[in-house]
Amino acid sequence: MEKVAQLALRSRGRSPDPRVLRRNRGHAWLFVAAAAFWLAAAPAPAQDNEGCFRCHDDTDLTAFHGDDEVSAYVDEAAYAASVHAGMACVDCHEDLAGSKRRRHAEDLEPVDCSGCHRRQARQHTASLHGVAAKNGDPMAPNCADCHGTHEMLSASDPDAPTAVMNVPLLCGECHREGAPVSRTHEISQDNIVENYSMSIHGEGLFQQGLTVTAVCTSCHTSHDILPHTNARSTIHPDNVATMCSSCHGQIERVHRKVIEGDLWEEDPGKIPACVDCHAPHKIRAVFYPDGLADKDCLTCHSQADLTMTRDGETVSLYVDEQTYESSMHADTACAQCHTDVTVAKERACETVQSPVDCSICHAEQVTEFQGSAHGILHAEDDPDAPDCQDCHAKHATLGSEFPISPTYPRNVPLLCGECHRVGEQAATRIHAKVDDIVGSYEDSVHGRALEAGLIVSATCADCHGAHSERPPQDPESPVSPQIIAGTCGTCHHGIEETFRASVHSPDDPDPDKEYPTCEDCHASHTILRTEQVGFRTLMMEQCGRCHEDETETFFDTFHGKVSRLGAEGVAKCYDCHGTHDILSPTDPSSRLSRDNVVETCGQCHDGSHRRFAGYLTHATHHDREGYPWLFWSFWGMTALLVGTLSFALLHTLAWVVRLLLNREEWKAHKAMARNKDQKFYRRFSRYQRTMHIVMMLSFFTLALTGMALKFSYMPWAQITSR
Repeated sequence: MEKVAQLALRSRGRSPDPRVLRRNRGHAWLFVAAAAFWLAAAPAPAQDNEGCFRCHDDTDLTAFHGDDEVSAYVDEAAYAASVHAGMACVDCHEDLAGSKRRRHAEDLEPVDCSGCHRRQARQHTASLHGVAAKNGDPMAPNCADCHGTHEMLSASDPDAPTAVMNVPLLCGECHREGAPVSRTHEISQDNIVENYSMSIHGEGLFQQGLTVTAVCTSCHTSHDILPHTNARSTIHPDNVATMCSSCHGQIERVHRKVIEGDLWEEDPGKIPACVDCHAPHKIRAVFYPDGLADKDCLTCHSQADLTMTRDGETVSLYVDEQTYESSMHADTACAQCHTDVTVAKERACETVQSPVDCSICHAEQVTEFQGSAHGILHAEDDPDAPDCQDCHAKHATLGSEFPISPTYPRNVPLLCGECHRVGEQAATRIHAKVDDIVGSYEDSVHGRALEAGLIVSATCADCHGAHSERPPQDPESPVSPQIIAGTCGTCHHGIEETFRASVHSPDDPDPDKEYPTCEDCHASHTILRTEQVGFRTLMMEQCGRCHEDETETFFDTFHGKVSRLGAEGVAKCYDCHGTHDILSPTDPSSRLSRDNVVETCGQCHDGSHRRFAGYLTHATHHDREGYPWLFWSFWGMTALLVGTLSFALLHTLAWVVRLLLNREEWKAHKAMARNKDQKFYRRFSRYQRTMHIVMMLSFFTLALTGMALKFSYMPWAQITSR
């Protein structure tokens, strides 16, 4: 350092000062000490992946893992394609971080995945697998057993062992029948993988490639696998419904009370969990725990004279065994419906206090019923309210496909008629538009078709719902104005599609405007065939309820006047505008558009052309501003007609007055006519008199028929036109 300072001073042409040399010597040693400290504190450069692969790309490279010799080969291409491709080897093998040696000890610490995957590692530690590993079980799986080591792939990769299609095979390495785990560990389920492969889930996965189907990890989870006795387990009886509903999201409609846990809270154990009916891994066979046998119940209830007193009335407790075995509930044990039986009792049914709760199996139907008009009355303990047994019977319940079932289509009107026929309790309480609802239905097109054996014809249940009957003013009612088109469209689908595209079903309806529905034109229970006499005329009245101005102008036309006089064949509203496909005349698809109106008129008028079709059907002489020529022509012709007839009437009256004033004169002429000596001459010959009579008859006939057409709204005109 001293020599460096001296050379620096000499280069400037000066001699070195001893004091300067001593000061510079101190600064130099300070610099050297700081550099040495920095170099000691700085970390040594880490070994990169390239350095690792210099050795580990050797396929023959091995190492000892405990007493076992294992391969230490790492496929560089597989590693580059793995999810850890962007990480350095020392990120996982942390005990090699900072090492600059090309060779390292073989007894490295196991990789700790929790450094990045804390949640999964925590779940695994508390799981069956983690506890087994902690207890030293050599068969307990670790991360590498499921995910692999250096070739680890994402579960979304079809080649990954954790891909959905591969999960059953992965779990089957330990849990298939004959595998070491299944032979050495006590597992409550047998043939797990085999049963799964034949289940509805396994068939969906292996035979149909349905990768959204449930696999092992869907039910047991991936890392938090716990025994079914653990309250935190996804397959614990209290949690299994929630787990199943993660896929079967709509199952709550069927087993609503099971999913929500209402009945479990009220009476634990009363309701079976999913796996009680759908066996784990099999998911096909339905079974129930052993309980009270039906034969024990029928020991007493097969006696025809078995009765009890309920609310002062004698009620039969007899159950016809043959009828029961033929019913839909033949495979349902008595105790599954009468859930409050106590098997431990000598007479198990002595604890039965409550009615059968059908919602245990038919939750969706019962929920609909509870919101219906019938259900609301039933909840209010209304004596007229029907319940399940009134429609479906008790122990003789049959499906609607059986002809002897009360819910068979041909029997539904009779079933509903027990309450709704004239004189019955429901008919006297409901103020309907039609007095005889059932009778009107039987005379309708639907009722006659049903009577003829066409069981696909609409019945009460098809329109009002089997369990969801609601009044029409209820927005959720199948026959409410908002929904009725869809209800009718269940059978008349093509018509519904056409109607939805018409002006009567706009996409953005005006909330202050009322739009017609199926019922407005076809009525509800008195639906007629369109070719039936009177239907076409009835439709004009229906249209007029909304289109008053148009109807008034229509009845001023020849079509309207003749229609009012009772002519069925003449054109009516829907002959020109359409039925369900009514569109604005400005719409190119409308029957009255410029491109289609000639063809529309040509349906009745052969040879129709553009000028003929230009006739203004709804033009009116009452509208002076809209149709001035028609207005003045009408009043001009009216004035001419009134003037002519008035003049003729005055002329006739004048002759009558003259005759009265000169009655002495024509009496004298009459007396002279009796004198045979006088000769008189006839003014008209017989032929002329006959022609006059014919002319007068023709005139009055034409006048009478013309006046009937003119005054078609008058009763006398309609009578004379028949």
